[in-house]
Amino acid sequence: MNRFSAKRLVSIFWIASTLSLLSTTGCHHPDAAPGATSSAGQQFKTYPLRGKVVSTNPATGEVTLDHQAIPGFMQAMTMPYKLRDTRIMGELHPGDLLTADVLVSKTPDASVFVDHIVIIGQARPDYRPAIQFHVPQPGDAVPDFRLTNQDGRAIHLAQFRGKALLLTFIYTRCPLPDFCPRVTRNFAVLEKSLAAYPNLYANTHLLCASFDPAGDTPARLKSYGESYMGDAAPQAFTHWDFAVPSKSGLAPMAQFFDVGIANEADSTITHTLSTTLIGPDGKVIRFYPGNEWTPQELLADIVKLYPKA
Repeated sequence: MNRFSAKRLVSIFWIASTLSLLSTTGCHHPDAAPGATSSAGQQFKTYPLRGKVVSTNPATGEVTLDHQAIPGFMQAMTMPYKLRDTRIMGELHPGDLLTADVLVSKTPDASVFVDHIVIIGQARPDYRPAIQFHVPQPGDAVPDFRLTNQDGRAIHLAQFRGKALLLTFIYTRCPLPDFCPRVTRNFAVLEKSLAAYPNLYANTHLLCASFDPAGDTPARLKSYGESYMGDAAPQAFTHWDFAVPSKSGLAPMAQFFDVGIANEADSTITHTLSTTLIGPDGKVIRFYPGNEWTPQELLADIVKLYPKA
């Protein structure tokens, strides 16, 4: 179990309402580090990182990390990274274990930052955060979280026992194309792929869980789902739910699936990305942080569960 205080969570995922698109949207990006450029059209390629804090340098806005290999980006090494939000510098301490996203700009300068930091092990024993975050591991039993779906019907995770459940987190107002919309588009591709294999389709279910109980009503969830399902919408809803937990049920569900959430003053939500494949026995098969996974990757993992389908 990794521990994280509410104050620290908000600090690390804080976002200002006066920044350009990557920040003003409020979905995912805090302030840029000093000297970094941020334009309305700028986007990033995201790579998940896991490592340990070696040192911090407030003068340069950098944190030196000893990290594991980053698939598709670089081998394991120790090197300094610019913080996208330098205000979290004081929250990082040598020896802290963390997960984060490495953001590589798609612009010609290919700027690199680290962002969306979650402390999973703390070097300072005197720090006792109140919130416990859980990074899903294979074999973890998934609690029977309850939600309300796009039809206003109560559903709960245990009802999908006997099937492979693909669960991801979104909110319908998310404006950044590389985050919630990208995840939902991937699920739409996966939905069509599964439909081509009746046996796989019958043994799977998709669920997009919103972390915006105040804004994502059943009607809004249904409209959002239809915009990705297209003509398949009436039938697809029997296989793909869009649902939201209650306000009181959101925190434990988000913490179990390692979803960092911060509600901003301008009504936007800063958050991390989390997708999980849950087996027919209700236990975690695989956890996919970030947005680099593909529908083909998920489909391949499902096929491993049903090799004869």
